[in-house]
Amino acid sequence: MLNRRGWLQAAGATLAAPVLAGCTLNPDKDHNGPNAPRAMLLSQPPRVAWVLSSGGPRGFVHVGVIKAMAGLGLKPDLIVGASAGAIVGSLCAAGVSAAELEAIALDMQPLSVARWAMGAEERLSGTAVADLVRERSPIALLEQMPTAMACVATRQRDGLPLAFTAGDVGLAVQASAAIEGQFAPVRIRGERYVDPDWTMPLPVRVARALGATKVIAVDATAHIDRAPEGAQRYRASDLRKKALVDADGAFADLVLKPDFGYWVSLSREFRERAIEAGYRDTLVQAAKLRALHAG
Repeated sequence: MLNRRGWLQAAGATLAAPVLAGCTLNPDKDHNGPNAPRAMLLSQPPRVAWVLSSGGPRGFVHVGVIKAMAGLGLKPDLIVGASAGAIVGSLCAAGVSAAELEAIALDMQPLSVARWAMGAEERLSGTAVADLVRERSPIALLEQMPTAMACVATRQRDGLPLAFTAGDVGLAVQASAAIEGQFAPVRIRGERYVDPDWTMPLPVRVARALGATKVIAVDATAHIDRAPEGAQRYRASDLRKKALVDADGAFADLVLKPDFGYWVSLSREFRERAIEAGYRDTLVQAAKLRALHAG
């Protein structure tokens, strides 16, 4: 079993395997065209926002949460996603159904979203993540999504989180999911961006800054109180992450933290378990969720 970053070590160990989706020859290309992601004010102020955290493979829990929300007939005005939350959230915001999201999550080969990053310090490139989102999303640009979407990434130069709300959805998601030190940063308009895992893994304050008056946050980070024997080496990073999550979680109206244990893996069984936990633990909060979404 693996922690969030341990699954990347598994990816590195299988770089020669055919499950990896080829290579990226120019991982530091500057994306500065008219559809390059950018931060823009939303055309309409949102009322209800869903905030989906980072979490690596734990992010499959977001699929279960969205499945439960759909079953309750609930929809947001805005989705804010970090890393794994940006991948799932962007597809949801584009109109992909909960059933289709679940099928994508269960059918995908997790290592297929990693490519060689030729010439970069990092081993991997997330261009396959961008391609996956573009292929599955019926909407190409963030500003055209039926539900407003913000993909949060960290500007590498100074550690500043930035919310992309316009431009190419695939590239915005790739930047949000570029796990620092593992995936090559994504250069957009001259600046390199990485995953916000160590700056703002649960970007509730971004949702508030974009105007949301009600915020439901989904925390897919580790349950450190469930850490078993053998997890001590991750305790410092877990505690650091918890401090970041708690700082933003204090600004949410409700924080959902579905429980599916501590360890993660790349298996289909793990994905099924994470999705089921998200579905089950969200339905437990049905009354509160309906009240928060009520007009």
